Amino acid sequence: MKKQHLIFGLLLLACIPFAQAQFTLDGQIRPRTEYRHGYGTLIPSGVEPGYGISTRARLNAGFETGSYKAYISLQDVLVWGENRQIKPEDANNTFNVFEAWAEIKLGEGWTTKLGRQVLSYDDQRILGGLDWAQQGRNHDAGLIKYKKNNFALDVALAFNQDYSDPSGFVSQGNEYNTTGFFTYKTMYMAHLHQDWGDFSGSLLIMNNGFQNDAAGLNDIANLQTVGVHLNYGKGAFSLAGNLYLQNGEAIYGTNYKNVKAAFLSSLDFGFKVSKAVGLGLGAEIISGNDEASLDDTGAFFPLYGTNHKFNGFMDYFYVGNHANSVGLVDVHVSANFNFSKTSSLLVKALNFSGEQELPSGEKSLGTEIDLVYTKKFDGFALNVGYSQMFASDGMYELKGVSEDVASGVQNWAWAMLVFKPKFIN
Repeated sequence: MKKQHLIFGLLLLACIPFAQAQFTLDGQIRPRTEYRHGYGTLIPSGVEPGYGISTRARLNAGFETGSYKAYISLQDVLVWGENRQIKPEDANNTFNVFEAWAEIKLGEGWTTKLGRQVLSYDDQRILGGLDWAQQGRNHDAGLIKYKKNNFALDVALAFNQDYSDPSGFVSQGNEYNTTGFFTYKTMYMAHLHQDWGDFSGSLLIMNNGFQNDAAGLNDIANLQTVGVHLNYGKGAFSLAGNLYLQNGEAIYGTNYKNVKAAFLSSLDFGFKVSKAVGLGLGAEIISGNDEASLDDTGAFFPLYGTNHKFNGFMDYFYVGNHANSVGLVDVHVSANFNFSKTSSLLVKALNFSGEQELPSGEKSLGTEIDLVYTKKFDGFALNVGYSQMFASDGMYELKGVSEDVASGVQNWAWAMLVFKPKFIN
């Protein structure tokens, strides 16, 4: 009944007359259907492709007074048919509080934001909301924010605990046993941003601490990520670049490795030919593991970014995969066609190769083609996508599927409707 109680509480709040305050209540319903025949990895010939439908449902409530803001976002991700008919309780446990935070105004440009929230900065390469994934990405953290004119500073602090584990609660300890892909015990982050007219720059300094039982109880393995995001735009021309470095220790499954001089660098050019056509050209290099030692790695991982946005929409790299591997060199071109104010088409081609050689000495991985059509209607939008991977010899080796076994066509198609009703505004 927890789900019903939370929803009822929000609806009850909507009925209260707020004097000198603003209350908003809105939502999102986002059904998406997918055909998967090589999404994420190569599919062998004769294997049945996957087809399914999922829906993300959110109910968002916001409240603002002169001294603080509060926001709650309730979310459920539903895969059609995953629950048995007339089952008295849900089986998937996907209903959760996606965001729940309060932001206190401290005066003179200072605020503090406490609770579960999205951390999204710059082009979302290292920290992003991962909105493509139905579940999204959030952080339980405290955020201190300062903004004055064209300068902004955010400092985030997080300490994760697992009270359901006796070692972390009954014994009054702090061992954190919740595991996952780079799930951290501690996080400290500073993000600085400055605008100078047509040019802007950001500096990110972040430390993530991982529970390291291999080195002793309650020991912390720390990974440092430092880098800059630069952006320039004037007239029809735009230029954006990233440079990030990683050092320290990182966890790969249950193994901890020393990360030494790992890096990510990228450069993207954009040119608007006309109001209807925009072109893009770019490249990204992500370092791979060049260390002979089993305890060391030179591989960079972009951690908590919106990784689906980068390196192809088929998610062959850095989306729950490709950690501590051969890295990546991604060279891409794109064209965006605006047919009208309500419809557009993105066409993108990406060529992939390893930053390091595979055991065979091969580097070439393949080429991907992505197409995304967007159409806006009255109150909702339709997105349709198609992607195809043309694998090279290195991709078969990397994914562990030999060319004679793999299907001759590796593709993925999807369609999504997005509704954003505003109940109270």
